[in-house]
Amino acid sequence: MFVDQVKIYVKGGDGGNGMVAFRREKYVPNGGPAGGDGGKGADVIFEVEEGLRTLIDFRYQRHFKAPRGEHGMSKGQHGKNATDMVVKVPPGTVVKDADTGEIIADLTEHGQRAVIAKGGRGGRGNIRFATPANPAPEIAENGEPGQERNVVLELKLLADVGLVGFPSVGKSTLLSIVSAAKPKIAEYHFTTIVPNLGVVETDDGRSFVMADLPGLIEGAHQGIGLGHQFLRHIERTRVIVHVVDMSGMEGRDPYEDYVTINNELKEYNLRLTERPQIVAANKMDMPDAEENLKKFKEKVGEDVQIFPISSLTREGVRELLFAVTDKLEETPEFPLEHAVEETGVHRVLYKHEAPQDEFTITRDPDGSFVVTGEKIEKLFKMTNFNRDESVKRFARQLRSLGVDDALRKRGAQNGDTVKLLNFEFEFVE
Repeated sequence: MFVDQVKIYVKGGDGGNGMVAFRREKYVPNGGPAGGDGGKGADVIFEVEEGLRTLIDFRYQRHFKAPRGEHGMSKGQHGKNATDMVVKVPPGTVVKDADTGEIIADLTEHGQRAVIAKGGRGGRGNIRFATPANPAPEIAENGEPGQERNVVLELKLLADVGLVGFPSVGKSTLLSIVSAAKPKIAEYHFTTIVPNLGVVETDDGRSFVMADLPGLIEGAHQGIGLGHQFLRHIERTRVIVHVVDMSGMEGRDPYEDYVTINNELKEYNLRLTERPQIVAANKMDMPDAEENLKKFKEKVGEDVQIFPISSLTREGVRELLFAVTDKLEETPEFPLEHAVEETGVHRVLYKHEAPQDEFTITRDPDGSFVVTGEKIEKLFKMTNFNRDESVKRFARQLRSLGVDDALRKRGAQNGDTVKLLNFEFEFVE
């Protein structure tokens, strides 16, 4: 089962809670605070494993939650940091944020790693809050929540050469005779429903990886036929071999086939037109093929490299492979759209971004005020509400952020209900 796109949920580990403790030893009067910090939560790290070929494992496990850090202990002992969670992915995996579409990582080489969700820092123990004015604080933080996000994994095959063309033009047959790959071959459309990879070696000892991509038809970029489901695999290829059926057996004109497929590549991604393209004029052993090839050459002009071949008799295949290998050697790699070319110069891009509000206040139908905001929610989760001093500290933090004033402006009065996450508070003047 070939799986090349999945959506999963990842969450970094929460930080361990800090502790409120005091030094209690004989002959040590007024020992002072001795609560340690919590340990850091584990990161969720994706690592490339070259033995993997598809994303099938993520069909069965879609949630990845890293362990939390150890809580702080008495005598000033810090909690232990959690061990990072390492998730193996196949080479060619692109990780995108499901909500924003932002590309988080492009993982191509064996052993390459990327942090997908960061673990939270440990909460501070009361040893951290001691001041001359308050030498024995009863304040400790809960651990910072780990980062959580939904991500989409896309697998884009790492092939040097991609075979494209209409269904039943002979792509699978060509791959089967030039490599050890054994794709399904039959006389009906869409025989190939998953990409096939094969390693091709030429007579002079050079080799490359070739991918046979399922047949495209008109409208593929809009999802017609097998759709754009497999077009993403062409993005990494350096050379495109366009297989055209010169026999006209299907009742189609070879030139129109050629133009249609190129339009589909262009509509899907304009950068695919930058790839060098070699035309493999297949099925030259059929009766009308010579005549059709002559007309085809007249229409496409002399700029296009055309190699008449027959996958059945293997005629012309050797010359085609030599031409493809030569073209590969002179063609640089094409970075994916988001990849920035490394020029050796570090550039800093300054963009004007409007400052985001730290919180928003809305009204529920029952008249209560609802406060939302990433920073406030994080402060709330890191507050230990079992300690009065911690609660007072949280109230001071809200006041300093301007929440109290904003509530008053919205018309909040003494005794009104204020909601934050799943909790309710009373507004007190």
